[in-house]
Amino acid sequence: MLVDVVNIQKKKVGEVDLVDGVFAVEVKSHLLHAAVRYQLAKRRAGTHKVRNRTAVRGGGRKPFKQKGTGRARAGTIRAAQWRGGGVVFGPTPRSYAFSLNKKERAYAICSALTTRALAGAVTVIDSIELAAPKTKEMVALLGRFELGNVLVVDDKSNANLALACRNLPNVTVVPAEGVNVYDILRREHLVLTKTSAEALGQRLGG
Repeated sequence: MLVDVVNIQKKKVGEVDLVDGVFAVEVKSHLLHAAVRYQLAKRRAGTHKVRNRTAVRGGGRKPFKQKGTGRARAGTIRAAQWRGGGVVFGPTPRSYAFSLNKKERAYAICSALTTRALAGAVTVIDSIELAAPKTKEMVALLGRFELGNVLVVDDKSNANLALACRNLPNVTVVPAEGVNVYDILRREHLVLTKTSAEALGQRLGG
């Protein structure tokens, strides 16, 4: 798949061959769904916790005698039906992560990249080198390409690019090795540098 390569002034400077095994695969929606769930589940802290009747302070003394009061028998004021008592079957710390094998994760990324390629929402720029980490420069660049909701992928750690996009709510910047299904699908357009497109082909093409 030949795609035009442009510079930051939106002028064509060449072409790049996107690997068909990455940008032109059969889209499997169930893997996209599984991959997004996999990512979001791993992000969850799982630190929620409530106190059950053994963890609530006090309640060691029997509140009243067993018989003769006309009330229901009670052994502790920290039982669930009492005010200030423990919670029954409440949440406890746990991990929400589940496994998704390596081939499924890789194919899900390829499926996500393919959806953007089929929609014509992939732009390849030769390089994005900013002289200074200025948000204004990045806004001007995106305006030149008429892009709003965008994922920018570079092949290396580009500090100026990351800082320039940090305050833009609809722009995400990731390195080529950090490309993931969730970020691709949550952004409408995909901007790749030429080297990052080649890096994705090498990483996922096998």
